Amino acid sequence: MNDRTIDLKYVQRVEQTSPRSKKALARMIFEQHYLDCLSQASYVIGDGSTGRAVVVDPRRDVAPYLATAAQHRLTIELVIETHFHADFLSGHLELADATGAAIAYGSAAKTEFESRKLTDGERIELGEVVLEIRHTPGHTPESISIVVYERAEDEIPHSVLTGDTLFIGDVGRPDLLSSTGVTSEELAGQLYDSLHQKLLVLPDATKVYPAHGAGSACGKNLSTDTWSTIGDQRATNYALAPMSKADFIAVVTDGQTAPPAYFAHDALLNRQLRPLLDEMAPPPSLRLDDVLLRQRRGATVLDTRSPEEFATGHLAGSINIGMAGRYAEFAGGVLQPGAPIILLTESGSELEAKNRLARIGFDNVVGFLADPLETLADHPDDVVQGSRIDVAALRRATINIDGLQLVDVRQPGETEAGIIDGAVTIPLTQLNKQVARLDASRPTIVYCAGGFRSSIAASHLAAIGFVDVSDLLGGYAAWAAATDHTKV
Repeated sequence: MNDRTIDLKYVQRVEQTSPRSKKALARMIFEQHYLDCLSQASYVIGDGSTGRAVVVDPRRDVAPYLATAAQHRLTIELVIETHFHADFLSGHLELADATGAAIAYGSAAKTEFESRKLTDGERIELGEVVLEIRHTPGHTPESISIVVYERAEDEIPHSVLTGDTLFIGDVGRPDLLSSTGVTSEELAGQLYDSLHQKLLVLPDATKVYPAHGAGSACGKNLSTDTWSTIGDQRATNYALAPMSKADFIAVVTDGQTAPPAYFAHDALLNRQLRPLLDEMAPPPSLRLDDVLLRQRRGATVLDTRSPEEFATGHLAGSINIGMAGRYAEFAGGVLQPGAPIILLTESGSELEAKNRLARIGFDNVVGFLADPLETLADHPDDVVQGSRIDVAALRRATINIDGLQLVDVRQPGETEAGIIDGAVTIPLTQLNKQVARLDASRPTIVYCAGGFRSSIAASHLAAIGFVDVSDLLGGYAAWAAATDHTKV
């Protein structure tokens, strides 16, 4: 089921249905745009006979949808959001501005901007192609799913877009609103009803297209597949196995990962009027003196190079989040929303670095350091090296350094398999919220699974005043392998 094609920075699955006869001239255009760095899926659905189209759950940089519309001669008339997303800032406002399309949500949603409210059972006709709205609360109260019919008379739908209600291998987590007056148990009960009364009643051949895949913090067991069928999910999805509602609630509320700290920020922004993203405008170029002045005034210097490059030399006080990983998500875990950001990145990557931050609503990129490598080389007094140690050095440190502070920044599901003795566990996505648990005056060594997240955490701790911070090369995997070897 990995029928995916790489296209620039996103993965796009294209399906164009063929006419069934010479009289059946309608052609459904169906595209899945899959953004690997956020594990986020959005959809373009159009009717080739009328040229009318909708976009579902768009990301904020909307150029790919406009390109699809131009390619197939479609007019985007409606932007449908399956719910208020927490993990990314949706592009409904940008797309509406670019196309004149209306914005639509389930009828339980309340927005600051003008939006159409979709009722349960409502049908949207694009021509031959018909969309049927089903209210499926549980992940959030306003969640909807969209059943797609290639033709109105079809008994078996082409597909159902399930948002965050049903994933491939999992279901939506019901705990993200537990701090806003709706308990996770209440939402989990609604989710059970939605799955069994609105989705599992669909024919087994109905294709399932969710809003997220593996890596997303919106679930705990998401597959790397980006689509499936109702029948396959009925047979293989642990959360759809026969069980009582009480058992379902217990299963889906247990063992969830710690969500990134920015989730609440984005869930709120997605309800509001806000400034639009200009995805073609790069941030301004800054010289080093201006960068250092802004840094002293509170701006964060964000170094997007690899941990290895960062360790060889970086501006003192900068934070390392490599663009090769889940860059925006990790940034949302350690940076404060709204804080000014200065980018230090490879030349030519400034616009991408800015736009990927904008996908989670971190818009205050005030500039980037011009000629970064030459600048670092020419100003050694402003440059420091990172401290990265191997397993042998960590063993010596645990014996010889009094008051050593070990910090494990993996997710709870990762730490269940074991931690290094004495480590404090704080998921990277929650480091901002929980940093007060740590003592900035103690020598500190940070580790993760393999060494990428630990570089982020160590640089963040150093930037906020920790006096002696290192991170572990190879992470817990290297420690566990060395420990197993010594036992042989």
